[in-house]
Amino acid sequence: MRIVVFGAGGRAGRQAVAEARRRGHQVTALVRNPADHGDLTDARVVAGDVTDAGSIAQAAAEHDAAISAAVDLSVPPHDFFTASSRALAAGLTKAGVRRLVVVGLASIMPGASGAALMDQPGYPNEYRPFYLGHAAGLDELRTSDLDWAYLAPAGDFDHGGTRTGHYRVAEHGDPASRISYADFAISLVDEIEAPRHHRASAIVREV
Repeated sequence: MRIVVFGAGGRAGRQAVAEARRRGHQVTALVRNPADHGDLTDARVVAGDVTDAGSIAQAAAEHDAAISAAVDLSVPPHDFFTASSRALAAGLTKAGVRRLVVVGLASIMPGASGAALMDQPGYPNEYRPFYLGHAAGLDELRTSDLDWAYLAPAGDFDHGGTRTGHYRVAEHGDPASRISYADFAISLVDEIEAPRHHRASAIVREV
């Protein structure tokens, strides 16, 4: 397949590129400044802006699917995630790409009680504006006509974790759960290769 990865310079994006290439897919890696990412040697690297529909359409032309792992901490989270969701919907539609998998956030996933993790007692909320930005972006995605999936770790990423080759889809979020970026990338590319339906999911490492 031909897959375009937005936010390919970040930790989740890099692993998505690596996993897709490992399986033999052709990958276009979109970053803001290709000169800063000379180590992305196994993909076609292009400059672009995930909040600009025209930039997205140009990068996604003649591709089969897209992954978005884009984050921009220099602007308010609500502004970035809503703008990027709208731009992805418009740009991918213009390019004729319907399949999109988005890297999500555990904090807005339902916990065991059914409420979002961020609304459960004792959950750390010092980054709540970031959580709410992600939630607003997901709401925008729900209004699109894309064939999309929103995948989040059940708890958080294990920043030092290695690739085990295993994961499972959890019934609800779990703040104690951890998954490596490499294992999470497996779930992203699996979702590209075997599309299911519009949904938000929590991903946790297989034990």
